[in-house]
Order: sequence, then structure tokens, then C-alpha cells
Amino acid sequence: MGSRDKDLSKKVVELVGGESNINSVFHCATRLRFRLKDTTKANKKALLDTPGVITVVESSGQFQVVIGNNVAQVFEGIMEQTNLKTENTDPKEETNEKSSFLGKAVDIISSIFSPLLGAMAGAGVLKGLLALFLTLGWMNNASGTYLLLNAASDSIFTFLPIFLAVTSSRKFKTNMFVSIAIAGAMVYPAIATAMSSGTPFYFLGIPIVFVTFTSSVIPIILAVWVQSYVERFFNSFIHQSLKNIIVPLLTLIILVPLTFLLFGPVGNAVSGGLASGYTWVYNLSPLVAGLIAGGFWQVFVIFGVHWGFVPVMLNNLTTLGYDTMLPMLAAAVLAQAGAVTGVLLKTRNGQLKALSGSAAVAAVFGITEPSIYGVNLKLKKPFIYGCVSGAIGGGIVGMGHGKGLAFALPSLLAIPSYIGPGFLWVITGIVVAFALAMLLVMTLGFADPVDKDTVQERPAASTAATEECSKEAKSLLAKEIIESPLQGNIHTLDSISDEAFASGAMGQGLVIEPKSGRLVSPVDGVVTTVFPTGHAIGITSDGGVQLLIHVGVNTVRLKGQFFDKQVKEGDKVQRGQLLLNFDVEKIKAAGYDPSTSVIVTNTADYLDVLKTTEKEVKPGDYLLTTVV
Repeated sequence: MGSRDKDLSKKVVELVGGESNINSVFHCATRLRFRLKDTTKANKKALLDTPGVITVVESSGQFQVVIGNNVAQVFEGIMEQTNLKTENTDPKEETNEKSSFLGKAVDIISSIFSPLLGAMAGAGVLKGLLALFLTLGWMNNASGTYLLLNAASDSIFTFLPIFLAVTSSRKFKTNMFVSIAIAGAMVYPAIATAMSSGTPFYFLGIPIVFVTFTSSVIPIILAVWVQSYVERFFNSFIHQSLKNIIVPLLTLIILVPLTFLLFGPVGNAVSGGLASGYTWVYNLSPLVAGLIAGGFWQVFVIFGVHWGFVPVMLNNLTTLGYDTMLPMLAAAVLAQAGAVTGVLLKTRNGQLKALSGSAAVAAVFGITEPSIYGVNLKLKKPFIYGCVSGAIGGGIVGMGHGKGLAFALPSLLAIPSYIGPGFLWVITGIVVAFALAMLLVMTLGFADPVDKDTVQERPAASTAATEECSKEAKSLLAKEIIESPLQGNIHTLDSISDEAFASGAMGQGLVIEPKSGRLVSPVDGVVTTVFPTGHAIGITSDGGVQLLIHVGVNTVRLKGQFFDKQVKEGDKVQRGQLLLNFDVEKIKAAGYDPSTSVIVTNTADYLDVLKTTEKEVKPGDYLLTTVV
């Protein structure tokens, strides 16, 4: 681990609120996934500005810091420099935000599967290569070489309950070795042989339902979850001197039979139900299933809900011997790789070109976060082109009934695992997805950011320059000029840590980092909205421009503290009229960013929204112009 990774580890811990604010942390292929006690203590804006951090995502109760391919080194640095453990949450600890049932489920699944994905992906690729070698006649399935390599590729899937017992015990805070013992009983050779014989057998007179536990997912997770409560119950009253023996003893006596009698049949039914639901959709129309999977998979990844599909894929591989979703997802992944490759070839921005190059390499090997968060999603259009191309590629794969014969991260490396019926359709779908996304980006283009290195330094702005800007804006058939409502420094909208504003989804505009809490009207118009907390005001100008002035990030949580409204809904206001007073320093002291967004919410009604080139403004200075 290099010094840069150590420095980044230290910086990340500091900016998420310090070690004392971290309940737990683990990592997946590209992200550090934190469970924070208080997410408002994390400085998201500073994290986004930190070299080495691609982006920050809050999803499913997790505060996710996207690092990229060197996430393992940064995670190692965090572990070395703190007293944290991979999952150090006390069962009684909660974050200050309530999670939905879906959010909790996604968090549990991602926490349990993330540590295993590297090994599962590597084993899946090896399994695919072995299938390729057998097909080409390069290897004999009776040879010792094949026997050993096949065992290496198959072991993690055959004994998956044991691996899941380890990660589940970390998530649910149980005795790991007791969890492994429960999982070991599930795949114990003598029991597997007895069950496969078809002879009925009983536990204390209760019939045991035949269930295959090898490669199963849900039963061991349910067992370890219940184990956490059983252990807590016995630990609450058994004397300290006997806990190390009596608690594991009682836990095994209760949990192993319960797993065979209850969790196995229930888990088998749930897994079968999920798989049947997907199979029903697929049988209804493989084309539609491919369009949906290929088009929306990266959207699912952004929101973190893609983890819910992992058990379905594994169940399909176990029960059917193949999965139809995996090759469709390869089209989605390679489409984003094609889109970022298109950006690489088209952009004239040196920094963006370098970022796109490294992101493209990672994407073809299945790691799309650098492409999505670092390039495609920021530029918007490339991400859309990637989703459209992924849908078309996924539809082609679905039409050809492509199948994945082993679990592997969707990527070029996974291609050997798709060998079989429909293989040519899979290759066609992947190639079309990649090529189409690249061509769409290069043909239809995107807003290429100006390379700062090619722009000459300009003298400091003056009043004359501002007036000239205004004249120039008016000469462009300006609909209306919007003045600055505040004194402060100007930043682009994508710099703010509120994703809804930064993405441009609410409309175009600018951000003002306020030096003063006096906010005045930037136009002549009518106040259409005043939020009860005072942190946001909507105005419709006499010319029809709809403005939203939003003070701070997440300042709604202050519930009106430090805000003094001077207007109400329906008031007629003039340029320069006082709308609101707010205390900048107290907002900062409370842990909130007071950066104020000024957004034209009806941007779609105009050809363009021009922006000032000044770095600092005061009330009455030129800020924006709407162009018809």
C-alpha cells in the first residue's frame, strides 16, 4: 500500500465525520460502504473534491465513497489507521436515519455478498475457461489437471453456505465459528448422502423435508440471523464463566435442527418463488426481459438494488444449471464501456480524456463505477446512450436465449461462461451494445467541458465587464436577465453535494457560496412558494421565468432555525427587495453547507440559460440569462 492510499484513507475517515461517527465499514469492487451514526457530519462536498474519490452515493442506508480499482488498498489503510473492524456495529446501534424494508434488505444482501464477489467472479471465469478447453479438446475431463482446476472453480459454489456463514456472522454479529458449524452440518457428506437416497428420516419424530443445501443462499442467512437473537438471549443470563461453552452448545442444538426443519424448506420456497417469477417474465418474452435487464441494470447499480438479483442468479445456476440474466447484464456493462470509449475518442478535454481511458479499461473487465460516476453520468447523455444500447444488446441476447453456465461478473472475462446454445447471440448482443453506445456518443455528442489548461487567464472581473456581459446577453434575444440574490463566490451547479440539483434534473443554474445571509429578489415577479422552514423560495418573474432559490444542503432538517422569512406566498416583489435573512455562520456551525442554488426550474421552455463568468458576485450583479 502506497503513501497516497494511506493519505486518502486518513482523509476519507476524517471527512465522513471521524472514526467516532462510523458504525461499520466494508468494501466491494470499487466502493467503501460506510454505515454512519450521523450522515450530516459527513462532508460530502469535500469528499467529492478529494483527489482519488470518484463520487459519493447515499443509498439503502449506506454512505458509499466510490474509489475505483484501488479501493482494497484504501480500505486496508482505514483498518490500519483506526480501531474499526469490518463490521463493528453494536446490534443496538442505529443511524439517525430510518431505512425502508427494501433499504435494509439491500444493505443486508450487499454486506453479505460484497466480500465474496471477487472469489466468486474468479471461480466463475475459471469454470467458463474449463468449459471452453473441454469444447476445444485442449483438456480431458478425466485428467488430474482438470480434476484439480474444476475443484478450484466449483468449491465456492458447492460449499457456498459455509462462505455465507462467515460474511453473515459479521453482518449479524454472531459467533463466526458457530455459524460455520451450522453451515457445515448443512453440507455434511453423510447427511447429503442420506437425503439423496430418498429414504425418509426424522428428528424427534418430525419428518425432515429433503432440501439440497449445496449452493443454497437463503437458509444459512436465515439461520445466522436467528442465531444472533438466540446467542443474545442466552448471553443475557448465562454466567460469564460458562458462556464460551454453554452458549455455542445450546445454539447448535437449537439452530441445526431448526435449519433442516424450517429454514431449508422456507428458503427453498422463497428462492424457488423468485426464480419462478423471473422465469415467468423470461418465458413471457425473452426479448422484453433482455430489454429491461440490459437497459436498467446500471440504474439498479446506481441505487444499489442490483444485489437483490444475486440470489436469483445463483438459484437459477443451482436448480437449472444455467442463468439467462447474466449474459444480458454483460450487454449492459459493455454498453457503458462503449459510451465511455466514445467520450475518450471525442472529447478535447485532456483531463476527461485521461479519466475516460482508465475508466474504459476498468469497464470492459466489469467495473463500471469509474465510467458511470466519473464520466457518463456527469455528462448525462453518454449514460443515456449506454442504457439505450444496453437495452438493445440485452434484447438481442434474450432473443437468442443466451445462457450463463457459471457465476461471473458480466464482462469480457465472463465470455467463456456463456459458451453453449445461443453463444453467437450473446456475442452479437455484446458487440452491438458496445459499438452502438460508442457511435451514439461520437455522433450525437455531449457537452464537452472546457479544458482549463487551454483557457488563458483573464483579468479580474470589473463592473464594466459585467455590464458588457449583460449587453451581450440582451443581444442574443434574451428573454430575461436574472440578477444575483446574494453576495458570495460562484460555483457550477454540479459542484453542490445535493444530487438532485447537481445532476441538472431540476434545471440549469448556478451555486453561490454566501458571504452574507441577506437574500434579495433577483427579478421582478411574484413569490409562488415559501417553504415553512424558510430555506427555499420560489419566484415566477414577470417574464415567466420560474426560479427556485434553495439555501444550503439538507437545511430542511434545521426546521427553520437561523432563517427569518420576509415575504409570503403571493407577494409581489421587485428586484433587490429583501426576501430572507439567514445566519451563515450558525448554519455552518450546525454542520450544514449554506451553498445556495439558484435554478431556472422551467429550463425546458428556453433555448439556453447563459451564466455569468464572474467568480464573485453581489446582489444586483448579472447572474443568468434565459434565451428564447
